[in-house]
Amino acid sequence: MSSDVSNRRLLDILTVLKRHHLSRGMTPQKLKEILEDLGPTYVKLGQIMSMRSDMLPEAYCTELKKLRTEVKPLDFSLVKEVVEQELCRPLESVFSEIQPDPLGSASIAQVHLAVLADGGRVVIKVQRPHIRETMENDIHLLKKAAKIMKIAMGTGDLIDFHTILDELWKTSQEEMDFIREADNLVRFYEHQQDIAYVTCPQVLTEFTTPRLLTMTYIDGIQIDHIDALRKAGYDMTEIGEKAAENYCKQILEDGFFHADPHPGNLWITGGKIAWLDLGMTGHLSEHYKQLLRKAITALLMHDIYTLKNVLLTLGEPKDRINHARLYTDVDDIVSRYMTLDFGEMRLGDLIEKLLDLVKKHKIAISPDITLLGRSMITMEGTLAACSPEVNMLSILSMHMSSMIYDHFNWKKELIHRGRTAYASLDKSMEIPSQLSDLLNITKNGQTKLNMELTDADDFMKTFRQSVGYLVLGIVSSALFLGAVLLCMTELRPLIFGIPWISFIGFVLSGLIIVYLLYRILFRPKY
Repeated sequence: MSSDVSNRRLLDILTVLKRHHLSRGMTPQKLKEILEDLGPTYVKLGQIMSMRSDMLPEAYCTELKKLRTEVKPLDFSLVKEVVEQELCRPLESVFSEIQPDPLGSASIAQVHLAVLADGGRVVIKVQRPHIRETMENDIHLLKKAAKIMKIAMGTGDLIDFHTILDELWKTSQEEMDFIREADNLVRFYEHQQDIAYVTCPQVLTEFTTPRLLTMTYIDGIQIDHIDALRKAGYDMTEIGEKAAENYCKQILEDGFFHADPHPGNLWITGGKIAWLDLGMTGHLSEHYKQLLRKAITALLMHDIYTLKNVLLTLGEPKDRINHARLYTDVDDIVSRYMTLDFGEMRLGDLIEKLLDLVKKHKIAISPDITLLGRSMITMEGTLAACSPEVNMLSILSMHMSSMIYDHFNWKKELIHRGRTAYASLDKSMEIPSQLSDLLNITKNGQTKLNMELTDADDFMKTFRQSVGYLVLGIVSSALFLGAVLLCMTELRPLIFGIPWISFIGFVLSGLIIVYLLYRILFRPKY
């Protein structure tokens, strides 16, 4: 990125901040407007931040959620220009009509209703001009300002802004490739074609390019427009249960799921649930699907040991794991939820706490799993908006039970259990000889006991730190007392009426005391 472009963009940002009178304070509404005016990168960042109630007050999160569906639209002349550039022909030769007002406007693209020359109704998704260059420049500037953002938000090392920005750029690049989204639509349709109550738009490949996506038009009602749906004769509980059931199928069976299932992306049409905007999707390997099933089963069975092991398998420890503390922390979280009635359990809250837990224990979770966690939280929020009585965890457990029943093979299970029983019996035959060997070794005084004190390192670190503080305190006291005694001498020259060496002693003693107070009062929390 050239310095001229960078400086010009920085000037634009400062102009926007000045226009909104940032010096007069910040409000949720003002923050949303500033992000809108700053452009698509900041809108996208605001969308991510809206899901982080651990970082922002709830009022800010609620306001920033509007950025998902309420983004200022492009001028229609620019839309026409992009369409003609992508199709390499006049707009009128393909479309007999395009509605100027968009059906929806997002940070990267906006959607318009159109009519093909043959009369077919379609939806075109048009990418904003120069969006890739703009976002790349903005992310470059944001990375430069990452340290300032940490200080301004007071997050310290709690939030890795570089990682968030890298994830933002990776996700945005995927969303900017409409050929990829077209492939997602085809794949999603193939997975759901046997589900009678689910549908999605069909792609018109001849009118689709990396910056223009043309799909069949689906006319319907947004899933959270409850009054309109009830007037049309729909049962909101049935809609919520079927939407949740299909979502569970996506993550547990297909391994290919809608990663942004907010209400604007789920519509009801002709008795079917239509999943829209598959620009952001998640992929789970067979390995991850098995681990996810195991985690859900462990959670429902209150099997803390298995759940802890699944968390370790899902991620990569970046530091030595304190297994006893991790086990206790998992038990605390799960026990808190097990005391609730099943209908009161909120899967989203549980996932957020588990994600915070793995972060606390420095376990790096795969981006696919992190994306799944955010997606499940969003889906539960959508259900709360349209069918509050539908419980996501309840649907998930029922789907798991159904899968176990459908895929249970008595013959394989009997063979597996038989092999396990034989292996256990074989090992048990060795126990008497092993006990005999142990007794002989003990009798000869050759027994060794291997123990691992999991908190020993933390204890020794704290102990050394305390001893260091004590030594510094003694040194400071010695300097102070020595300086007092030297005040009784007639050493020259004098500084502030006392001998120069006493002055140095007082200063050094004072500096050590200030340092000790700072380290004790503002020591890092481990």
